[in-house]
Amino acid sequence: MVWSRWAANRRGGDGVLKYVKANERKYDGSSLRRITLAGMLVTVGIVFGDIGTSPLYVMKAIVGVNPGYDADYIIGAISCVIWTLTLQTTVKYVLIALRADNKGEGGILALFALLRRQPRGWLYIVAAVGAAMLVADGVITPAITVTTAVEGLRIVAPATPVLPIVIGVILLIFMMQRVGTGRIGRCFGPFMLAWFLMLGVLGAVNLPACPEVLKAFNPWYAVKLLVSSPSWFMIMGAVFLCTTGAEALYSDLGHCGRRNITASWMFVKVMLILNYLGQGAWLLTHAREAAGGINPFYAVMPQWMTLAGVAMSTGAAIIASQALLSGSFTIFSEAVNLGFWPRLKIDYPSTEKGQLYVSSVNWCLLAGCLLTVVIFRDSSHIEAAYGLAVTIAMLTTTLLLAFWLRLRGVNMIVVGAFFAFFMTVEGIFFVANMSKFVHGGWFSLMIAAVVGSIMIVWRNSTRRRASFIEYRRMADSAATISAVKADKEIPKYASNLVYLSRSGDPSLVESKLLYSIVNKQPKRADHYWFVHIDHVDSPDELSYSVSVVVPETIYVVTMHLGFRVAPRISVYLRQIVEDLVVSGDLDLRSGYPSLRREGIPGDFRFIILHRIFSPTSICGATTALLMRLHDILRHIGVSDTSAYGLDTSVVTAETVPLIINTSSGRRIVREEC
Repeated sequence: MVWSRWAANRRGGDGVLKYVKANERKYDGSSLRRITLAGMLVTVGIVFGDIGTSPLYVMKAIVGVNPGYDADYIIGAISCVIWTLTLQTTVKYVLIALRADNKGEGGILALFALLRRQPRGWLYIVAAVGAAMLVADGVITPAITVTTAVEGLRIVAPATPVLPIVIGVILLIFMMQRVGTGRIGRCFGPFMLAWFLMLGVLGAVNLPACPEVLKAFNPWYAVKLLVSSPSWFMIMGAVFLCTTGAEALYSDLGHCGRRNITASWMFVKVMLILNYLGQGAWLLTHAREAAGGINPFYAVMPQWMTLAGVAMSTGAAIIASQALLSGSFTIFSEAVNLGFWPRLKIDYPSTEKGQLYVSSVNWCLLAGCLLTVVIFRDSSHIEAAYGLAVTIAMLTTTLLLAFWLRLRGVNMIVVGAFFAFFMTVEGIFFVANMSKFVHGGWFSLMIAAVVGSIMIVWRNSTRRRASFIEYRRMADSAATISAVKADKEIPKYASNLVYLSRSGDPSLVESKLLYSIVNKQPKRADHYWFVHIDHVDSPDELSYSVSVVVPETIYVVTMHLGFRVAPRISVYLRQIVEDLVVSGDLDLRSGYPSLRREGIPGDFRFIILHRIFSPTSICGATTALLMRLHDILRHIGVSDTSAYGLDTSVVTAETVPLIINTSSGRRIVREEC
């Protein structure tokens, strides 16, 4: 019956295989190396949403630091913005970080995947901290962008209830994640192109009112402001908001490719700078209106355009939030496969690259985002919670990039200069953003601390548990398994018995698996399958290797899966079985004579072992604590049955004790009578 169900799904299974192959053809690197207008349009829609919405609140935050500003203050602040976008975003991320790709994928965990085999074992802490900070950013960004956009309605109708509208928009953003953005995503490019053109045109139109603001291109004005102002750290904290989307830009590398991102950034940067200059010109010519607290982003618009501007801003905020949420799903998908997080149920709403959906992550982020809005209530207060986490994420990326550059053979002096320069720049931003800690920065760090702690504890506990798993040589165990198969006194458990194995070496088998077959309840079967899932760094890898240990009896299968490949283990195993039948290495017909005469294939049953830490273990306090924390944290994730898409009707979960004895202990002595 089980095999007939698989056969009935054959068309769907082949579809999965074709999907993976299509990804391999489409994303083999050749298409991503070409710069096309279509590719640049998609890039504008997907990659630059976060950094593209920064004009909504950057100049507002800068004026908030010094409401009694003068011309030198505004020009110096805009100069800081221009050179931050140039040095931090353009040089570090666009020109350097985008080259540090893992088979076309970017982001801090993809970068760590390139370095994790290095002897410096502490780098995983850096990666976990950086990833956790980006998750915190994924909570704060939708809150601040949507809130700032909707607050524009108060210019037209001061009594507008902003908070309920913001909550409604945020709920819409998170609820549409389940269906994916395959269709609506096609509108992102044209919409964001119109958004950036609007930014540039509004800035250019306001520039003639005060051409003096063009002095901001001279970095001297930035240096002069920071040196002369006692509140320089608060200014830099506000300026830093202009580049918070740079990490998201790197994380979205796999969607569009380095060349398309680089080419598109030239256009995006020009539009952003024009808008900042236009806002600066308006601030210098309308100081009295600015003192009333109006957001200069909306002030540069003609009055008749305000409603349309709010609608455009809200749409851009939704797209920016969507990009960050997709990035958060990718972070957790990578974290699972790199051993930083318990296994999660990952859905694939469409066949488009990057379309992941993790239900548990989505609803947790929604709860965090709504909590942010309710606690801080308006964009001015949310700004205090924004930026600090991203600064730390950037520092961790700089550290990992320095190791990557050295790994690539870059001269030590060049690497040292890169590291010293960007660590200094980002260190200044960190000090500046630390001033926000008591005003709201604590909130983002609290989120990041929870996520980062789970990542570090889970990775350490998982690796520690793995070190205590006992293995035996498959060659020594094959005879025992074959004897169980031949023993007619043992009732047949299944025609095909499948174990999910942790052994990455086909010549070794876990002792607990043998215990399940031989000791716990002898399980006779026609074929024994030991399946190991190898989660590889290559994002779209889908391949397998098989070792026939005993013909028609024992098969060891290793599936190599990338983190963007749906782990449909039942489907892939069926395809492997089909290959073995075609090659003559397997007779799939049932071992029951009545069924065999009819050519009916044998049934399949999966056995999954859950190892529970035993209180009888003799080990150190640290090891015992890690094991207990592991048993607690595993409830965050889902079972292997759900994670690997197995049919629960053919899965048996067995619990076995994990007994750790790191010391011989005392042995009871028999007394002589």
